[in-house]
Amino acid sequence: MKIRNLVFVLMGLFIYSFAQISAQEVKADDILGVWLNEDKDAHVKVYKEGGEYFGKIVWLKEPNRQETGKPKLDRENEDESLRSRPVMGLLLLKNFEFDGDDEWEDGTVYDPKKGSTYDCYMEFDDEDDLDKLKVRGYIGFSLIGRTTYWTRVK
Repeated sequence: MKIRNLVFVLMGLFIYSFAQISAQEVKADDILGVWLNEDKDAHVKVYKEGGEYFGKIVWLKEPNRQETGKPKLDRENEDESLRSRPVMGLLLLKNFEFDGDDEWEDGTVYDPKKGSTYDCYMEFDDEDDLDKLKVRGYIGFSLIGRTTYWTRVK
């Protein structure tokens, strides 16, 4: 009986230590780079400035309006004075801070398709796969919102 209990304890320690070794530790700058949005129509470059993380559009599948051939504008923006700015180069992610563990928080995400800005946090969908980013925009608290997944552009 004692040997069986000892075997179970040793197996538990082995499994626990293996799990600790196999899980990657997420670092603050792991989010840096270019990401393809879920709709596959834009690339967003995430960069760091002054200790915070930001993201702007650096590629659009269709950068120009079909009707006019001119650049797409931020026509849905709630602020009328911003509706004439181009979507290319638009700052989507603002003021994110890394929580020291595995999440970028306290930032906002702008949705140019709806013209609205939302509170947001980001984290990797799987800590062993740093090429899939979960972006959760919400109003008030994170239970009411929308999640989208971005893929790292290599």
